[in-house]
Amino acid sequence: MGKTHGSHWGAFEADARDGRVTSVRPIGNDPAPSPILGGMADAVHHECRIKSPAIREGWLRHRDTARGGDRFVQVPWDEALDITAEELQRVKDTYGNDSIFAGSYGWSSAGRFHHAKTQLQRFMNCFGGYTGQKHNYSIAAGLALLPHIVGDLRPLRAPTSWASIAEATDLVVAFGGIGTRNTQMEPGGTGAHSTENWLKTISARGTQFVSITPIRSDTPDYVCPEWVALRPNTDVALMMGLAHTLVEEELHDAEFLATFTTGADKFLSYLFGETDDQPKSAAWASEICDIPGDTIRNLARRMARGRTMVTTSYSLQRGDHGEQTFWMTMTLACVLGQIGLPGGGFGFGYGSMHGQGNPVPTMPPISLPAGTNPTGSYIPVARITDLLLRPGENYEFDGEQRTYPETHLIYWCGGNPFHHHQDLNRLLEGWRKPDTVIVNEPWWTPTAKLADIALPATTTLERNDIGASSRDRFIVAMKQVVPPQFDARNDFDIFQGLARRLGIDDAFSEGRDEEAWLRLLYADAESNADPSVGEMPPFDDFWERGLLEFEAPERPHVVYADFRADPVGNPLPTPSGKFEICCKEIEGFGYRDCPGHPVWQEPAEWLGAGTAKKWPLHLISNQPKHKLHSQLDFVGPSLAAKVGGREPVFLSPREAEKRDIAQGDIVRLFNARGATLAVAVPNSDIRDGVVLLPTGAWFDPQDWSGSGSLEQHGNPNVLTLDRGTSSLGQGPISHTTLVEIEKFTDEAAPPRPYLSPEMID
Repeated sequence: MGKTHGSHWGAFEADARDGRVTSVRPIGNDPAPSPILGGMADAVHHECRIKSPAIREGWLRHRDTARGGDRFVQVPWDEALDITAEELQRVKDTYGNDSIFAGSYGWSSAGRFHHAKTQLQRFMNCFGGYTGQKHNYSIAAGLALLPHIVGDLRPLRAPTSWASIAEATDLVVAFGGIGTRNTQMEPGGTGAHSTENWLKTISARGTQFVSITPIRSDTPDYVCPEWVALRPNTDVALMMGLAHTLVEEELHDAEFLATFTTGADKFLSYLFGETDDQPKSAAWASEICDIPGDTIRNLARRMARGRTMVTTSYSLQRGDHGEQTFWMTMTLACVLGQIGLPGGGFGFGYGSMHGQGNPVPTMPPISLPAGTNPTGSYIPVARITDLLLRPGENYEFDGEQRTYPETHLIYWCGGNPFHHHQDLNRLLEGWRKPDTVIVNEPWWTPTAKLADIALPATTTLERNDIGASSRDRFIVAMKQVVPPQFDARNDFDIFQGLARRLGIDDAFSEGRDEEAWLRLLYADAESNADPSVGEMPPFDDFWERGLLEFEAPERPHVVYADFRADPVGNPLPTPSGKFEICCKEIEGFGYRDCPGHPVWQEPAEWLGAGTAKKWPLHLISNQPKHKLHSQLDFVGPSLAAKVGGREPVFLSPREAEKRDIAQGDIVRLFNARGATLAVAVPNSDIRDGVVLLPTGAWFDPQDWSGSGSLEQHGNPNVLTLDRGTSSLGQGPISHTTLVEIEKFTDEAAPPRPYLSPEMID
């Protein structure tokens, strides 16, 4: 029997022989295990591992910042830690802690102790602080907006459960669809992938699905969805057309609006054109969305006939004015008046991760305390390049005027911003501004290649940990399967080595090693566990068993049921105690790009604009099916899905024919920001005027030393627009991107994204 372990895409057992992982297989009770697990064994031993501490030659010899295409010098651990500690101390003493940017990102490991971002933040907090990031790339605009209009994150973190939808819903209207590729994943992992079973159960009951998205496959065929292929970035206009029809035909719930909302009258004046002479009717929305007006009117009538769940994917708020998609989703549901009823109302992110809608008990929290950042310095999550290129510049964010600090050192740990950030050529320009870049990383990712100091970190299979999620019924003993490979160390040991040199080890490690920390985190969870989940066994019993499973709650969860039952006794945590269709607080900020109620504003780039004549295709860069972000891009299902080492790009047969592009052709996608190569796959599931290039390909420019070089591997973020959603949320707008595509007629060199840089002993 193998050793239990966990990952963001599922729990599994692993076997090893002679220090190598020989097999990985999902645990037996997972009804729909993720195929991504198939790449984990090869990843541990892959040739692109960082084998020993390495320092970029130009930085080591001359302290230059010309990152990219350099040779690296291999050094012993003690020397690497000495140099790293000295540089951290120098920057702190000379420029202050807020000149150290230590953002990172949270998907590095399902383990709750060896979680790279948390380890980094704990270390930096002990060191006096840093500049961090607020919110996350997935839902930054939503995280900024929802506390203003509903008071908290309930419809995002704990929407109505699948069980309630299966019990009562007649119609699911899914803006952005309900994809299943992302339900392979959950931060902290999952023991049983249940979304597919729930969707099939809901469909078998007779619930109808309407999938509103330019991509048919955004909702699985087995629920027989009706496909409404609207123009990208026009969902808000469609929602307004639906709301207008509901009110015009007196199908709305006026009593709900009067009792449970504030600002409805002001919004309805806007909706009917009393404030701008433009009614937001179905006919108006039809022109913007490029779908028939009758389709909009008939859908509104169907929504009013039965119990309807309105859901919007995370992806839609990753567009220009992305806050409006979530705000208008809530508003449309308020007009319909079914919020708080079984199977009705609204929710966000169904299909965006496994935990959305997953019926779970109140799980005990397991996490390493990161502490408090003494500097209080942060930026909105996706404004990294602005931070690096615009030090001292003022900007607006969620009611505050803030200033970008000057950055002299970047410490990145457990992530790859040269995958998930926008306009990578612009980021590359900014990345060369700081004095020093330090990276902890198992593999030579693009970010590691663009570091000055690369410290080799272990993979999860080379250490012990505990996997757990607040939205899953399982706790997993993540047992070490093989020793640390090459000369890798886990992040805790790396930071403890630095902490000892900087005189902060007592605060950082508190005198505990890995095992002691795991026992403490488990004991804390055990003492804080909700009695309803049952007793947790002692740590040694848990570790022996390898997997704890808790029972799902018997009663379906309905978000806002308590508020609907008693709006006075259970008010929302908003100033009005109600849903804020018009929000005085946001209105008071005076943002032209995010006024006090939902509005339609044209995106910076979209197919209804004049710029579409030059760039006639809307690029959608969704999450990949074969990997999590850019993780495991170089092995397993991700590698198998590539064509000649490149990512496939999907476009409609009509758009391919226009450009004389055939299946398997190497094509160039380009706009004013950059260009990338991919392999064409004509596909009738893609709306005309749209191309689909999923994210995750490791950044691989022809020339690493410059900026603007042709990217060879199919990374869409060389094309995406790096601008905030609005002054409120400042989230990423990667889905607001126009491009052109053409057959690539030059001789194309094969991409080589997984090569290690040249090493000097």
